[in-house]
Amino acid sequence: MPSKPAPSSQSSQSSQSSQSSRAADRALPLPGTWAATPLTVVMPTYNEAGNLPGMAEALMALELPGLRLLVVDDSSPDGTGDIAEEYVRRFGADRMGVLHRAGKEGLGRAYAAGMGRAVADGARYVLQMDADGSHPVAKVPQMLGVALATGAGVTIGSRYVQGGTLSEAWGAHRRLLSRWANAYAGTILGTRVRDITGGFNLWREDALRAIDLASVDSAGYSFQVEMKYRAVRRGYGIVEVPIHFEDRTVGESKMDLMVQLESVAMPWKLRARAR
Repeated sequence: MPSKPAPSSQSSQSSQSSQSSRAADRALPLPGTWAATPLTVVMPTYNEAGNLPGMAEALMALELPGLRLLVVDDSSPDGTGDIAEEYVRRFGADRMGVLHRAGKEGLGRAYAAGMGRAVADGARYVLQMDADGSHPVAKVPQMLGVALATGAGVTIGSRYVQGGTLSEAWGAHRRLLSRWANAYAGTILGTRVRDITGGFNLWREDALRAIDLASVDSAGYSFQVEMKYRAVRRGYGIVEVPIHFEDRTVGESKMDLMVQLESVAMPWKLRARAR
């Protein structure tokens, strides 16, 4: 009986790197005073009924008594907003809230609305986090600890610093496109941020006030680039923490052609304004 071929060294190394990164994504406890830091997780949703319950339960299980989850729902037809309200009743309004919006206006607009509400309600730190499970919940305490220890204005859960990895479900084309998008935006804007397009970002409250959320132009995914660029321009320090980025298993991506075109054009607009 013929033996099975051995896996290629590249495949083996990729698998080992992914396993190592997942092990590093385990939640580590913070000192009591740090764990109690007022932190609001802003999570935009549109048709995420299959993902929100697991994400809400995982976040509430973290040893972070100062954490609050704010769901920003764009009137999801699948009832995501109603599910979020059920979890508010379960966990209490002091741990979770829902911001209902009239309709789908883009990821950037949803984040800006939620982050503005979080700051107004007294959050000291605000974390952007997707509802699809791609961002590791267990990394939240570490990101908060790094932010408090370094004083960084922005702490990024980064796919592209040493130790960061991508889901094995990502094909070569998708990996190349993602890396190209980061290199494209970073080169045009002249930043040293390795994951400028990433959406897993922890913001200090004063950095958000300085950026002025109401004036941010981006409606779609280019919001991530514009926000980080504004932070750099205003002199806020940025630290990148390696994460393992998973692919969504439930629901569909919201990346359409108009969003992609905005992402291509936005770095040039930002550069022109800076001049």
